[in-house]
Amino acid sequence: MIKALRRLTLGSMQALARAVDAKSPWTAGHSARVMRIALVIARQMGLSEDQIDRVQQAALLHDIGKIGVSSAILDKPGRLTDAEFATIRSHPVIGEKILAPIGAFKKILPMVRQHHERWDGKGYPDGLVGEDITLEARILAVADVYDAVASDRPYRKAMPISKAMGIVASEAGGQFDPEVVDAFMALMSQKADLAA
Repeated sequence: MIKALRRLTLGSMQALARAVDAKSPWTAGHSARVMRIALVIARQMGLSEDQIDRVQQAALLHDIGKIGVSSAILDKPGRLTDAEFATIRSHPVIGEKILAPIGAFKKILPMVRQHHERWDGKGYPDGLVGEDITLEARILAVADVYDAVASDRPYRKAMPISKAMGIVASEAGGQFDPEVVDAFMALMSQKADLAA
């Protein structure tokens, strides 16, 4: 019964993630790839099984707030206006609000809200710094950005894996937790199949 309930919950999360990814052809598969990358980072860092479960859930649902963002903004091929960028920046808060009524997702709400926070405090929506950001959200941030730069977007082509890795490495201590970057780089040096 517990296994059946777990499969139902995971299946529901995958369906929600696919709904978000289906909103734009540019994001198809993004949530699943972020989940795959985040899970291997979490295991590399020795997180507990409960933390790994939360990483899996949050990775699948981290962008659910984009349901509340116009496709015209998500798919815009050119530079975003300040107003459009502000709308994009609202998606972590929208995501938290969408998931808040579901008791089973209570523990992942901080990760959904914080996945665009930065180690140096220059992120959003709350400007959190360093370890004030949950570890799982710091892992999601690395996985999310790596997949975003290593994938085609309406405003640019995918970057080569080496360049995408270089971007992640260069942001250790800036955008990203240096320990998470170290774990990611160690994995990437061993497993080329993490590539987007």
